[in-house]
Amino acid sequence: MAKVAIPTRPAWWEARSAREKRLLLVMAALLALLLVWLLIIRPLNDARANAEQRLDAAVAELGKARADAAALRQLGARPAGAQPVPRPLDGFLMQAGGEAGFGNLNVIADGAARATISVASARPQAFFGWLSQLERRGVVVESMSARVNADQTIAVEAVLRAGDS
Repeated sequence: MAKVAIPTRPAWWEARSAREKRLLLVMAALLALLLVWLLIIRPLNDARANAEQRLDAAVAELGKARADAAALRQLGARPAGAQPVPRPLDGFLMQAGGEAGFGNLNVIADGAARATISVASARPQAFFGWLSQLERRGVVVESMSARVNADQTIAVEAVLRAGDS
């Protein structure tokens, strides 16, 4: 049986001079470094930068949410020494609406601490200013719908309740 020699190195490698072999090894090493850079390091750096941007956005959103929550807590808390909303609520709303100049205010009682109001025509600034005053006195808006009229006024329907009930 004839012995077959299996070459361990290709003939093209053996045909190269020592200088060419060194240059090819340096080229292969540089190519390997380039591939490591392009396939591993750059994607990881991009992912880290993207994660930092998402973190910054999340921190900003968290700060905004905390500020909004604090503002809502502050709105919900009655000032120290504030008087409870007089009962029945419908009479209080009629009186407060008359004092604010809303002669067309309709109030329908739903128990002593809850009422539905409707205004056919009111200036938005005046109405929401009045509503803000009511909220500072302890009246809570449960629901509200407003429609714009043709004459730059609004028509409003809202359900209000006393905040301490």
